[in-house]
Amino acid sequence: MNIRSTLRTIGFILVFLASSMLLSVIIALIYDEGDWLGILLAALTTAVAGIAGIFLNRQQRDLNLKEGFAVVTFGWLAISLFGMLPFLFTGAIPSITDAFFESASGFTTTGASILTDIESIPHGVLFWRSFTHWIGGMGIIVFSIAILPYLGVGGMQMFKAESPGPTADKLSPRIRRTAEILWVVYVFITAVEVGLLMLGGMDWFDSICHAFGTMATGGFSTKNDSIAHYDSAYIQWVITIFMYIAGVSFSLHYFALRGNVKRYWESVEFRFFSTVMFVSIIILAIFQLVAGTGVEESIRNAAFVTMSIGTTTGFSTANFELWHVFTQFILVGLMFMGGMAGSTGGGVKAVRVMILLQQARIEIRKLIHPNTVYVVRLGRKALPQNVVQNVLAFFLLYILLLGFGSLIMALLGLDHVSAITSTVACLSNIGPGLGDVGPTDNYAFIPAVGKWVLSFLMIVGRLEFFTVLVLLTKTYWER
Repeated sequence: MNIRSTLRTIGFILVFLASSMLLSVIIALIYDEGDWLGILLAALTTAVAGIAGIFLNRQQRDLNLKEGFAVVTFGWLAISLFGMLPFLFTGAIPSITDAFFESASGFTTTGASILTDIESIPHGVLFWRSFTHWIGGMGIIVFSIAILPYLGVGGMQMFKAESPGPTADKLSPRIRRTAEILWVVYVFITAVEVGLLMLGGMDWFDSICHAFGTMATGGFSTKNDSIAHYDSAYIQWVITIFMYIAGVSFSLHYFALRGNVKRYWESVEFRFFSTVMFVSIIILAIFQLVAGTGVEESIRNAAFVTMSIGTTTGFSTANFELWHVFTQFILVGLMFMGGMAGSTGGGVKAVRVMILLQQARIEIRKLIHPNTVYVVRLGRKALPQNVVQNVLAFFLLYILLLGFGSLIMALLGLDHVSAITSTVACLSNIGPGLGDVGPTDNYAFIPAVGKWVLSFLMIVGRLEFFTVLVLLTKTYWER
């Protein structure tokens, strides 16, 4: 692996990160709350580090596969480290541990927070906090491969590392064009949501920040009570719809915007994901009705919470810890699954759950017909065995990391519900869990060691395990 070339590419990423901080400087100047200088210093520090990385190696060359993995993993670590500087330099979050946790949570679109009084934070810092969601939502690496080829840096290897899942749609033969298309769709849908939220009475600042959190399936809010602060059925329905949109593959949105709406229903993963979501809404709504809630409110609460947890967004309008235990089990299952492949959602992804269920059914059939050859299919397409093995390995790693994180959290004093769901919430990039990390709580009470472990799980979960863990193998470092 060529370390200089890797650092050069990460340098370009940091320069982009520094330039994006300037938007927060503008917001800080508009509100004149004194945080502009700290954010500007953070931008300058990040820019200097990026430029230094670029000039370590002036020779332009394409990255090989090993370097692609390194750029993705160390790139996410770098943006999390430098992304915490606005929190530190403004004094909004004076602790390095807490600032890194908040930054990693933002870029990985987890939405877990250590802030206890969000509304006391200056607007410039709040904007940066939400903007980290939006950058991480589509993936800063994907964004980088849309612009780095213009600078003479290839991006194919980074795309392979960023999109290791079983269905990496290529919308265009050129990877740069693919990234550009996805970002145009992302920006367009975000702008539509901003407009609709403003029509519902949100001011422009809150509309932008909540649209960032929705489309990135992140969940950072500018209010202590999250979306419940607005007490508006209209706003809740708008965000519910856009959470669903964000949980669907953006390649399908692209085809729909081009007029090919039928591609949604042609996608077997879309049908599975939508079915799970809407069946969950019906079940949760029934339990709300039985508890005495009105019809519209029951459906709205059920739809919002289902989409918030099922797409790993993490916004809250109701304390679902007070709901029936059966409904909480459904929500934990949704935490595990997450959104579709190609969406901004986290979790195992719907397509992997489909493959796991099919493989389980095949193993049962083999007990009766051991000589029969069975094939896992997505729709009419037969999947190669190596794809199925990849999914099985992914699931195994998920369980192992879930066990590891839960044991650490239990060792640090969390009860079993809080220990398990805090790990699931960070590993699947959701944010809220149950127990002491429920929808009305936060992660401020967790000891520093626990916050670093959970931050690691956020990044590993965002990059879908293999991209990070491959760097820990001896084979990777062999020549």
